[in-house]
Amino acid sequence: MVIVFEGEPCRVIDFRHHTPGNLRAMVQTKLKRLRSGASFEHRFRAADSIEKASLETHELEFLYQGGSTYHFMNTENYDQIEMDEEMLGDAAQWLQPGMKILAEYYEGKPIGIELPNSIELEIVETAPVMKSATKTASFKPAKLENGVTVTIPEFIPSGERIRVNPNTGEYIDRAK
Repeated sequence: MVIVFEGEPCRVIDFRHHTPGNLRAMVQTKLKRLRSGASFEHRFRAADSIEKASLETHELEFLYQGGSTYHFMNTENYDQIEMDEEMLGDAAQWLQPGMKILAEYYEGKPIGIELPNSIELEIVETAPVMKSATKTASFKPAKLENGVTVTIPEFIPSGERIRVNPNTGEYIDRAK
C-alpha cells in the first residue's frame, strides 16, 4: 500500500499492530519514501489518520539509455519519458531495449517501475562444464549479456540462454 506521509508518497514495507498492556493500540510501520528511496520507521496511534496515495500505472516500453538517463515510451499515448539511474535503482541493470514494464505515477510524474517476473538473457562468460555435473550439484557464477553476474547450475555452458528473475537476481531455468 502507498500512503501520503508528511506530503510525500511512501510505500508500507512492513507493519505490526501492537497493544501494550492496558494502553492504547498502535501500529508500528516501516515505510519507504518513493522519491528518495530512504526507509524509516513510524508509529501510528489509533487517533492518527492517513491518506492513501492515488497512483496511476502505465505500461512503458524501454527504448534506449543515454549516459545515466533511460528513455521510455508510454505505449498508450506514445509520450516519451526520461528517468535517471537514481529513480530506477537496481532495476536499471536489467532493462533491455523493447522491454515492457509497468510504471507507477504520482501527481503525473513516474516514481517507480515494476519489472516482469522473468527475462531471457545469454550467458557470455562462465566456467567450463564439468563432466560429473548434475542438476543437484553446486552452482557457479555466470556473467550475462547485460553485465550482471548470477549463480547457475554447473551443467550450463557459455552461450546458453537462461531465464532470470530480475527482482531477485536468481536463475529460474534454461530458456526454451
